[in-house]
Amino acid sequence: MTMVKAQDSAGELIAGRYRLLEVVLREEGRACWHGEDIAFGRPVVLTWTRLAEHRGEGTREPAADRIMRAAEILGPACPGRVAAVLDVVEEPGFVWTVTERPPGAPLTELLGREPLDHVRAARIGLGVLDVLTAAHLEGVHHGELGPSQVWSDEHGTVTVTGFGVTAATDSTRVTSPSYASPEQARGEGGAPAADFWALGAMMYALVEGRPAVQDRGQMDATLRAVDRLPVRPPVSAGPLAPAIQGLLRWDPVERVPEAVVREALTRILRQNLEETTPPEEPPAFPGPGGDLREGDRDAGRTGHTRRGRFAGRPVVLGGVLAVTVVALAVLAAVGGLPGGDDTSASGSAPSGTAAATPSAPSAPSTGSGARPGGTPSASATPSPSATAGSTVPAGFSLYRAPQGFAVALPQGWKPLETQSSDDLAYRVTFGASGDPRTLAVTYSTQLGPDPVAVWSELEPSLRAVSTGYERVGDIRPVTYRGRKGADMEWYSVSQGDQVRTFGRGFLIGGSRGFSLRWTTPADDWDTKPNRQALNVFLKTFDPKVD
Repeated sequence: MTMVKAQDSAGELIAGRYRLLEVVLREEGRACWHGEDIAFGRPVVLTWTRLAEHRGEGTREPAADRIMRAAEILGPACPGRVAAVLDVVEEPGFVWTVTERPPGAPLTELLGREPLDHVRAARIGLGVLDVLTAAHLEGVHHGELGPSQVWSDEHGTVTVTGFGVTAATDSTRVTSPSYASPEQARGEGGAPAADFWALGAMMYALVEGRPAVQDRGQMDATLRAVDRLPVRPPVSAGPLAPAIQGLLRWDPVERVPEAVVREALTRILRQNLEETTPPEEPPAFPGPGGDLREGDRDAGRTGHTRRGRFAGRPVVLGGVLAVTVVALAVLAAVGGLPGGDDTSASGSAPSGTAAATPSAPSAPSTGSGARPGGTPSASATPSPSATAGSTVPAGFSLYRAPQGFAVALPQGWKPLETQSSDDLAYRVTFGASGDPRTLAVTYSTQLGPDPVAVWSELEPSLRAVSTGYERVGDIRPVTYRGRKGADMEWYSVSQGDQVRTFGRGFLIGGSRGFSLRWTTPADDWDTKPNRQALNVFLKTFDPKVD
């Protein structure tokens, strides 16, 4: 924690290190800036917040400690969904929180435009609900939640900021009074039920184009209106209206439970998916044993870890939290999934030239890409004879995922983390204890028609938030299993070590597709076991989904 005077002019330095560049928003008790960490030359977001008055005897913990402790808890509980806290700068009465830059922009920018349709509002609402549920399970509530603390991009990726600023449930509200709950407006504090009210109020504002309670210009006047005035029923919410009205019940005891809200939002997204995805013939893959029998699949899509929690490697505060943001950006580009992992890789597998036939999916030569500070690296090109359904080689075993895909994995490997989104997308990350390599399989439901464009649109986010990012070669179109795809390969730094990632994404019809992401230590990239593993992954992956 560093003691400084408040600054609010572009070009000023906070704590002698963080330069203010551009105001993102100003509101009651809060200001948010795009900035730069001049020590590392990386973009950051700096948020100035007035600290609440608190009355309880147990609320004297410094704000900096509270904020960092919340980050330590929520980093692994909902990876990539809570802005990674890099530093906290505190003075009596206010605090600067320095975070990595989330994808997209705060919802306050969306509220300045046209109202959203109920599907997009439901997708954003579900992302916020995921974060709140994970936080409440860890005993952390927000207390100041409003549209300025929620960031989203065009893919529906959601990142929440501002945890830990509120000292305790009896703290007074200091920001976004239009999104305060009635009990907060009465000075009764902000238990988890207040966070759910704020969620309902945000979804109301997104579909109606105005807050449920208009800001009166003064904090006290707005809070009185929140407590005393009835909320007009939304007129543009469509099937989202019951969930919104259930969250905006005056008595916190009567607000609808989290599970009911989740089911309602999920139903909206599923119905939209069914309406917008055209029917198609399932893909057929040549080769003996290449097709999975229906009986081999687990009809119940269960078996994943608690949403957003790692089953393997830990997440560490500080620069390493950039990893979760990168993973989030990648998932946003391939369908808006929650979460990330502890590698800074995101995406799929190494770049490659187009395969001549579906039975020869080859990854392109990367000889033109030199390792930073080193010599050109040999390609980890899969064997031209790689064929879907080929016999699984010694040292590997076929894994049939309950989600419906199959892939051969090295002996001892298993799912380290499974994440799912209620738009039917998911990601499964595989690895083994003591093995620094990972394979991530992502299924997405909201892809554009050009896989090269998907990677291209993602790259600025990767470059902005990833330490030591450097792409290897070009983003190349490929034909994989007879379908359109693209390969991208890059270096980055994870927990102080340079890693190299090969990503292959490909479409399977409509707006659906998969990506395979293979990440290894950069120094081990060209070893025989790594080359063999990549060959096996690409030749045995069977993407069948129901």
